[in-house]
Amino acid sequence: MVAVLGCLAVSLLTGADARKPATQWLQRPEESARMARVEAGLAAVPLPGGESLRLTLAEWMALYKVPGLSIAVFDGHSLRWAKALGVKQAGGSEPVALDTLFQAGSISKPMTALAVAHHAQRGRWSLDEDVNGKLVSWKVPDNEFTREQKVTLRRLLSHSAGLPMHGFDGYAQGAPVPTLLESLEGKAPANSPPVRVVAEPGTVARYSNLGLSVVQQVMVDGLGKPYASIMRETVLLPLGLKHSTFEQPLPPALVPLAATGTRADGSSLPGGWHTYPDQAAAGLWTTPSDLARFAIEVSKARAGTSRRVVSQAMAEELLSRQGPEPTGPLPPPPWQPERFGLGFRLQEDPSYFGHGGWVEGYRSQLVAYSNTGSGVALMTNSDNGRFLLSMLADSVAREYGWKGHVFLPRGPYATADLIVRLKGVDTALAWFKEQQAAGVPEHQSSESLTALGHDLLRSGEVAGAVKVFEANAALFPGDAEVHAALGEGYVKAGRKDAAITRLKKSLALEPKHPEATKLLETLGVRP
Repeated sequence: MVAVLGCLAVSLLTGADARKPATQWLQRPEESARMARVEAGLAAVPLPGGESLRLTLAEWMALYKVPGLSIAVFDGHSLRWAKALGVKQAGGSEPVALDTLFQAGSISKPMTALAVAHHAQRGRWSLDEDVNGKLVSWKVPDNEFTREQKVTLRRLLSHSAGLPMHGFDGYAQGAPVPTLLESLEGKAPANSPPVRVVAEPGTVARYSNLGLSVVQQVMVDGLGKPYASIMRETVLLPLGLKHSTFEQPLPPALVPLAATGTRADGSSLPGGWHTYPDQAAAGLWTTPSDLARFAIEVSKARAGTSRRVVSQAMAEELLSRQGPEPTGPLPPPPWQPERFGLGFRLQEDPSYFGHGGWVEGYRSQLVAYSNTGSGVALMTNSDNGRFLLSMLADSVAREYGWKGHVFLPRGPYATADLIVRLKGVDTALAWFKEQQAAGVPEHQSSESLTALGHDLLRSGEVAGAVKVFEANAALFPGDAEVHAALGEGYVKAGRKDAAITRLKKSLALEPKHPEATKLLETLGVRP
């Protein structure tokens, strides 16, 4: 019986001849020309010295070691075309198909928000009540920050509940996977910290994966069902998202449909992918076409032409600016401060909504405009997919004439990475130092070189990483993170004494720096 059900699940999800996977779909034949123009319309990338680089999409994928990519474009509240490129696993031959599943990472959050909104309008909970009144299995610990203001679903979904920033690494195949309750408490085998309020709720906008884990527990306690079942019944089935699931780990019947995650160095993740028990924050497996259908429904709900999941008024809340205004210095134009709706990232254009997705081995992006029912969903099975997503989204925006689309320039991190790939680390560092000395605003931060150095470390290029970290420490000597990163580089290079010196320097600047403390402990040195 299990085998029969497994085969049935695969057949329902594929809907295509397994001997010849479908890699392209067009609403009508004339969309073929627009699809071709999107691929051909990738903008040339400026390089130092007045040069520019223009490559085909296939050439960009090869340069960045991205095995597979899938895209779906929608316009006028309907799916226009979808296309899959490349292969499901690095070095393999099986092509990515339209029904190939990718991990969506944080694009799970807006889909979670839609489900929360659905049950809020049905009276199952209020967006503005203290979540501890709904939580049964676990409670958000009260402390000095929660005396007056409380953690609510609205604040959790708009990243203003006062919870800390922390990414999710997931759990490799074969590793023990914690329950959600263990994850909330930071208990073994969880690799994330316990959920604790660190700022007064409602006062600070700070992106928090941990907040969505609290939302997940509210839903499970409030509805008395597993989270994946709640999402299937509330969102996936009503919207006809036949190639999507929140089940973690991925059910065996769906494994043949999944693309294998790929590291920055082009190698496959051992076991194919990680498992994410924090499903509301990062548990979605899906396709670009299903993401497009999801975004189309949200646009229709906002326009008042569909009530399949939420009302027009509730859709407006989902896509309206929530939480406190951003604090601190604002980034220079055309960069924009973080703006959050309920689960969605927003921009200055009031019709824009979307979200990015980032988990081990996968990168995704959803861009949508509610006034025209337009947008694009992009998914890749590579950490380096991040370098392609904006290029492709911009090309679609030019082809379809999206008036509110913000064409962001390539930042210093992406440019430095490209120079390293084309001309080496020394040339990239010379360019960065020149821009920094000239006072270019984007080059007055250590973040770009820190990210570049970590990428090189993950790719096994230790000497290059150390060179980048050393340059960064010389440019930004007062940054604790810079010295911690250089200390890590020295550890990987086998230079223990140099590592200890840098890690102690990091702690002198920031006494409780977590990475510096942890690395010193692994070296047998008391912080």
